[in-house]
Amino acid sequence: MAYEKIWANDESKLSKEEIHKLKKDGLDILNDIDRYAKEGFASIPQEDWGHFKWAGLYLQKPKEAGYFMMRVNIPTGIITNEQAITLANIGKDYGRGVIDITTRQAIQFHWLTIEQLPDIYKRLGEVGLSSIGACGDIPRTIVGNPLAGIDRNELMDTRAIVNEVYDFFQRNEDFSNLPRKFKMSISANVQNAGHDLINCLAFTPATKEINGVEQIGFHVKVGGGLSSKPYLAEELDVFVLPDQVKDVAIAITTIYRDYGYRQKRHRARLKFLMADWGPEKFREKLIEVYGHELPSKGVDKLEKWNAGYFYGVHEQKQAGLNYAGFNVPVGRMNSEELITLAEVAKKYGNGEIRTCNSQNIVIPNVPDEKIAALIAEPIFEKITLQPKSFIGYSVSCTGIEYCNLALVETKETTRKLAEYLDDHIQLDVPVRIHMVGCPNSCGQRQIADIGLQGVLMKTKEAGMVEAFEIYVGGTLEKEHAQFNEKLKGRVMSEKLPTVLKDLFKFFKAEKIAGETFYDFVQRVGVATLQGQLDNILAEA
Repeated sequence: MAYEKIWANDESKLSKEEIHKLKKDGLDILNDIDRYAKEGFASIPQEDWGHFKWAGLYLQKPKEAGYFMMRVNIPTGIITNEQAITLANIGKDYGRGVIDITTRQAIQFHWLTIEQLPDIYKRLGEVGLSSIGACGDIPRTIVGNPLAGIDRNELMDTRAIVNEVYDFFQRNEDFSNLPRKFKMSISANVQNAGHDLINCLAFTPATKEINGVEQIGFHVKVGGGLSSKPYLAEELDVFVLPDQVKDVAIAITTIYRDYGYRQKRHRARLKFLMADWGPEKFREKLIEVYGHELPSKGVDKLEKWNAGYFYGVHEQKQAGLNYAGFNVPVGRMNSEELITLAEVAKKYGNGEIRTCNSQNIVIPNVPDEKIAALIAEPIFEKITLQPKSFIGYSVSCTGIEYCNLALVETKETTRKLAEYLDDHIQLDVPVRIHMVGCPNSCGQRQIADIGLQGVLMKTKEAGMVEAFEIYVGGTLEKEHAQFNEKLKGRVMSEKLPTVLKDLFKFFKAEKIAGETFYDFVQRVGVATLQGQLDNILAEA
C-alpha cells in the first residue's frame, strides 16, 4: 500500500505508535481476543493494550484493573428493536447495567472483562451490530440524521448511503492504519443534524442543475475536528451525487491514509493536512485519486442549525405517523430502562429507537391514535418529552469515573449542575452546556453556548482540586460557525453551580426577549462577560 511505501523505509520519521502499527495492524487484535479470553487479562502484553481500540475497546481507569469500556457503532443513530434488546441485555449481564449514549450516536458499555468479550461479540453480530472501528486509527462510526427516512426536513433518505459506506470500511484492512481517527458525517437534513464542520469528512445536502435537470446530492467538507487544537472543516468545490458518495469517501480516506502526517501523533488528524494544503490543493488531489472530474458546487441547502434536539411530538413525512423526541439526562440510562424503551417502541411504533448526537433518543413511526398512550407511559417520567431547560440541553463526556484521560468527574457533576440551575433560574431560551473532562473534548465543548472544561487547580486549603474553565459563544450555525472563547479564571467544581447561576442572572437581566445566548455574546462581547465573571469570582 502507498502509505507503507512512503513511511516504512524511514522509521525515524514515525511516532512510536506508528512503528508499532507497522509491526502489527490494529485489526489483528481481533485474532487474539478468544485466546486472551481463555488465558485472562494478565496474559495480554501491555504493548497490545492500545490495539484493543480497533475492536472498539478502551481500558477503564485504572488500566491495570482490566476492565474495558466498549463503544458500539450505531450508524446514523438507528437501532432496531432486536438490537435494542440485545444492547440492554449485554449491559445487564456484563456492564453493571450502565448504558451511555455518546455524542456520535454510539452506545457505550463499561465494566467489561476480557473473558466476556467473545460472547458479547457473538451477541452483537447476531443482530447486525459491531464495535469494530468504534475507536482506533480507522474510519469510525458514521454520524448522521437520526430522522433519516422519516424527516420532513431532509432532501433524501440517507440510510442506504450511510450503510453502504459504513459496511465498506468495516474490517477493511486497506484502511485500518490511518494516521489517527477518521470521523465521517452523512446527512441530507437541512438543519445540519450531522454537525458537518467538526468532522474529518462531511457530506451535506445540496442541489445542482446538471444537463437541465435539478439533481439532489451533497457538498463535501473536509478537515474538521476538536481536541486541544480545533478546526472547522473547509468546503471543497465539488458536487457529489448520491451514488458517488461511497467512492468519494474512499478517495478522501485514501488521501488521508497516504498523505496524512505520522511523525507527531498530536498533529496527525486530517485537519492538519487540510490546514496546510487548503481546499484547492485538496480538491486537485481528490480528483486525481477519485479518477474522474466532479462538478463544481451547487446550491447549499443547509438552513438554521439544530444541535440534535427533537423534543416533543412531530409529524413525519409519512402521513399519519409521528416521532417523539425524549431527553436522556446526560446521555446515561440503565439496562432496564433501555429494555422498557424497546418494549414501548414496539408497542406504539415499529420498534426502532434512534440516538441523537445530543445524547438523547427519538421513537419513530407512532400512529396519530397512539401518541397519547405513548407519552403516558411511566418510563417518560424520567426520560422526558419536554425536559426542563438546563437538563434538557446539557451534554457530558464519560469523565474520570471510567476514562484514563479525564482530569475530573463529569456525568454526575453535569447532572447536578443542570438540576441546580433549573431550580434557581428560568430563561426564555435554552442554553446548551457541554462539559468535558479533558482537552480531547468527546463532549464537544467547543460548539456549546457554555463550554466547561475540567482542570486541576491548586488551592492553599485543599491542595489540587477539581475545577473548570468556562468558554462562551460556540455554534455551528451556517453563517456564523465558530468555537467558543475562553474566559479567564478557573472555578472550583463545588462553586460552579452558583457561579453559573449568577452569570445567567446577568444574561437574563440584559438580554433582549428571545435572544439566544450566542447572539447575546456577539452583542455584548466576550469582554463584558469576562468582567461579570471577574466580579462573581471576587465575591464567591
